Amino acid sequence: MKFKVNFISDAENDLFEIYKFIYINDSEENAEKIYNWLFKKCLTLHEILERGNIPTELRLLEIEDFLEIHCKPYRIIYQIIDNEVFVHCILDGRRDIQKLLQERLLRDQG
Repeated sequence: MKFKVNFISDAENDLFEIYKFIYINDSEENAEKIYNWLFKKCLTLHEILERGNIPTELRLLEIEDFLEIHCKPYRIIYQIIDNEVFVHCILDGRRDIQKLLQERLLRDQG
């Protein structure tokens, strides 16, 4: 069964910010390449949904309804609801993930 993949606005913003950062600090070509790679990785979530793991930072808070896949150094955080996948975040794993996840995901659940 294939599931519909949806991007929460934060995830869309994350993709744009990653693109912009690479564009400014590296090249347009690399920005396009990373953007496309991450976007396609997100779309692969339409199958084999539960291949990810619960982010450690969320497990510590006893939040277990989000999963992640790694695309080093990036982490894609998603949630499965009924027959749909919701991509919540596309984060650079070198940042303070604990803080970012608490701010975003807890805000979205409130």
